[in-house]
Amino acid sequence: MTTKGEEVVRIAKKLDKMVAKKSTDGALDLLKELKSMSINLELLQSTRVGMSVNALRKQSNDDEVITLSKSLIKSWKKLLDSSEQQGEEKHQSSTSPTSSKEPSSAKKSEVPKTPVTPKMTRFPPLPVTSDSVRTKCREMLIAALQTDGDHITIGADCELLAAEIEEVVFREVQNTDMKYKNRIRSRISNLKDGRNPDLRKNVLCGAITPEQIAVMSCEEMASNELKEMRKAMTKAAIQEHQMAKTGGTQTDLFTCGKCKKKNCTYTQVQIRSADEPMTTYVACNECGNRWKFC
Repeated sequence: MTTKGEEVVRIAKKLDKMVAKKSTDGALDLLKELKSMSINLELLQSTRVGMSVNALRKQSNDDEVITLSKSLIKSWKKLLDSSEQQGEEKHQSSTSPTSSKEPSSAKKSEVPKTPVTPKMTRFPPLPVTSDSVRTKCREMLIAALQTDGDHITIGADCELLAAEIEEVVFREVQNTDMKYKNRIRSRISNLKDGRNPDLRKNVLCGAITPEQIAVMSCEEMASNELKEMRKAMTKAAIQEHQMAKTGGTQTDLFTCGKCKKKNCTYTQVQIRSADEPMTTYVACNECGNRWKFC
């Protein structure tokens, strides 16, 4: 029989998958399940279900899903506020002065030093980690997201976004080895790339979720300009392969622009539409010079 915690984790994982696939079909039923559960602060922080519901709210266009998500987040926010208030009251009571009849030395020795409960002022709460490598990676992601100050205009929470991105990467890799570090490095370099500001802006405004940016390939993160360049290079490589494979036809109809000799080989490749003439590539057999003949 599954525990309440396992049920919440199961629902959170399903919501994360919906966000990654940009499909919220069936999300309403899952949110209703969460609504019917009695979730305490400890369960909320250990399962991170709040992050999943908040990401779904940003992704969905369904008014009913958005309304129910906001309702859940509002009720869970009250748990955080209540915990913060209790922590402050406990701190005040522990530091209140003792009876005036007691000696001052006795006052100091009898008042216990109670640790202050940390304030929780954000929702969803940040995923907690004590690992120094993970903490450093989050700091570097924050700096990358804050490049050019776009986060101020958009009003994005870079600390939360960085923590969510790192959390997804760590959850997939399961440790902080070289694979984890390389994944983080590639996110940072692409987010900081001045030639690709759209990627960073899309992450800051939520068009690309932390779950998506954490698993995107370098090709997917690249700018449109770089994608076109790669496409052109691939096309050129295919043409070179086609020419090498066919070997070409010997001819003396062309004169090499470098050595001025007519010992050439030409190859014709169809690179445009079928009703357009083929493109002729010529290679000099004497000096190796290559050119395109239109």
